[in-house]
Amino acid sequence: MTIFKAYDIRGKYPDEVDERIADKIGKAFAALFKPRVIVVGSDMRLSSDSLSESLINGLKNQGVKVVNVGLVSTPMFYYAVNKLSADAGVMVTASHNPKEYNGFKLVKKGAEPVNYDNGIMQVEKLVQENNFKGAKKAGTVTDADLLDDYVKYVESFADNVKGLKIVVDCGNGMAGKTIKKLLSNLGVDSVFLFDELDGSFPNHDANPFDERNTKFLQKKVLELKSDAGFAFDGDADRLLLVDEKGERVGGDTTTAVIARKILANHKGEKILFDLRSSKCVPEIIKNDNGVPVISRVGHSFIKQRMRDENIIFAGELSGHYYFRDNFYCDSAAIALMFILSLLAKIRKPVSEIIKGINKYYQSGEINKEVHDTRAVLKRVEEHYSDAKISRIDGVTVEYPEWWFNLRESNTEPVIRLNLEADTKGLMNKKLKEVLGLIY
Repeated sequence: MTIFKAYDIRGKYPDEVDERIADKIGKAFAALFKPRVIVVGSDMRLSSDSLSESLINGLKNQGVKVVNVGLVSTPMFYYAVNKLSADAGVMVTASHNPKEYNGFKLVKKGAEPVNYDNGIMQVEKLVQENNFKGAKKAGTVTDADLLDDYVKYVESFADNVKGLKIVVDCGNGMAGKTIKKLLSNLGVDSVFLFDELDGSFPNHDANPFDERNTKFLQKKVLELKSDAGFAFDGDADRLLLVDEKGERVGGDTTTAVIARKILANHKGEKILFDLRSSKCVPEIIKNDNGVPVISRVGHSFIKQRMRDENIIFAGELSGHYYFRDNFYCDSAAIALMFILSLLAKIRKPVSEIIKGINKYYQSGEINKEVHDTRAVLKRVEEHYSDAKISRIDGVTVEYPEWWFNLRESNTEPVIRLNLEADTKGLMNKKLKEVLGLIY
C-alpha cells in the first residue's frame, strides 16, 4: 500500500487515506505495540477531526486509554507524549503537503519515532490482514489541554529577546495557535500573517520551502523594516528564516547559525546535518570545535541516530531542527528561540551573521516527476562513474569543485535534486547537465 512510507503514513484524502483506514491503523498500532496509554493529536486539516475520531475508535477497540490533546503542532504533540509519560502517540497530519493530503506520524515512549523498518511495515501488514480481535473491555478517552505548559517549556530555551521586530507567516497552520501565544509572552514585536487556522490553505500552501509561498512574508519584512521573518509549515515543525533584506535563508545555513550558538557553550559535541546540506555546514562545525555527522534524510532516521550517539543538535535542509534537550525531537519553536536569542544578543542583521557562511552556489531543491526513479538513479550513477559516489540516501556524486545528491522522495511521487558548486557558472553548467539525465 503506497500510503505506508519510510517514516510515516501519508496519502490523499479520501482516495488513499480515509476513516476506514484510520480505524484499522488505530487497531494495528495498538495490537503491535500494546500501549496502556497513548496520546493522540491532530492538525487543522479539514479531514483531521474525522480521521482522529476513527483512529481513536480503533485504539479504544483494543482496550487502550487515549489522551486526546486535540489541535496541536507536531512539536507540541511530542512534548505531550513526554509530559504525560505515555507509552506511544499518533499525530494526525500531513505536515507540509497540499490540502488534499493527510496522514499519521507514529511514536513510541519518549516520542521515539516509528519508521517503516521498526513498525510501519508491521502496521501495514496488520491493516491488510484486517483480522483484529477487540479487547474484552473497551478503552477510554480523556481530553488534555497542554498549551500553557508547552509555551512555558519553549520559553525556557529563550534568552531576553525583547526589542526585536519580526514577521511570522503561519500559513493558516498550527503556528497560528502555538507560536502566536509564545511570542506574545516574550514581548517580541510580532506581525502575524495568515494566523487563522484553516486547513483549506486559502492564501498559499503551508510549505515554506516552495519559494512561491513566502512572497507575502518577504514583502512584509521589507515593508515593516523588520529584523527577520519566519515561515512555518502546516503542523509547525518546519521553519524558514528570511533576513532583514527579505531574502530567504537556506535550512542548511540556519543549521550552521544554530550550531555556532550551541557550540559556543558545548565544545566537542556532535552536530548532525543531512546529506543535502552545503559543504559550509561541516566546515563551520569543525571550525567551531564541533564534530560534524552526516545523515540520510528523514526525521525518524535522524532522531534514532541522535539517540544512538547522544548528538546535541541536528538540522535538515528542509527546515527541521532537532535538539537533544527536546527529547531528541524536532521543534521549529525552539529553533525560533535560538535564532531570536542570537539576534537579541549580538544585535547584528541576519544578512551579516550569515555572510561568512554562504560561500558556495546552490541550485536549491528541484523536484522532477519521473516514470522510473531507479532507472534514473542508475543512469546518473553510470554517467558519473569517475566521481566519489555514496549511497546513504539515493546517489551522492562528489567532485572537488561541485557535487550533487539525487534521491527519491519519501512523501511525494518525485525525485529530488540538490546541486552545489564553487562558482555560479559551474553550478549552472552542471545543473543543466544533470537535469538532462533526469527523464
